[in-house]
Amino acid sequence: MIKREDLAKIGQFGKPHGVKGEITFTFTDRSFENSECPFFICEIDGIFVPFRIENYRLISDAAGMVCLKNLHSDNQVCLLSRKDIYFPKKHLAAHHSNSAYTWDYFIGFTVIDKYHGQIGRIAGVDDSTLNTLFIVETKTQEILIPAADEMIVSFDERKKELSVALPDGLMEMACDDL
Repeated sequence: MIKREDLAKIGQFGKPHGVKGEITFTFTDRSFENSECPFFICEIDGIFVPFRIENYRLISDAAGMVCLKNLHSDNQVCLLSRKDIYFPKKHLAAHHSNSAYTWDYFIGFTVIDKYHGQIGRIAGVDDSTLNTLFIVETKTQEILIPAADEMIVSFDERKKELSVALPDGLMEMACDDL
């Protein structure tokens, strides 16, 4: 079974293009280009479903069109419109330096602050505003902390731990019981 914490969001499907099953997509990560993993993964009805990439073509630095195996009409690919595209994290790691990870890569990691110790587990990423935030589940509540390079000290892929140094007062503002 494919688990959310093993995936990183790399883009989103757009609209069907033509009548032969091609669909547009945007991406923030080009790992799919040189990867041994020939799948895009989407969440459908709460289940992560892999779709084999038959072929694709890029139309810009952040967009392309793709044909997926066994989806050969605009009606079939229509169910993917506006769905997020995920890719296995293990395939991202093989193609990137640490600075090239997307924020979604850290979903499932435990956040450990230099001053406060273990804070909680990253349950999601809120990128709906200019400042991207980690959604962190603590023992008692859900808090938001900035996803910012300057706050990250290090991370351990094997242990799934993200070490941070949060600014003075940030944790006190987020919650009082840590």
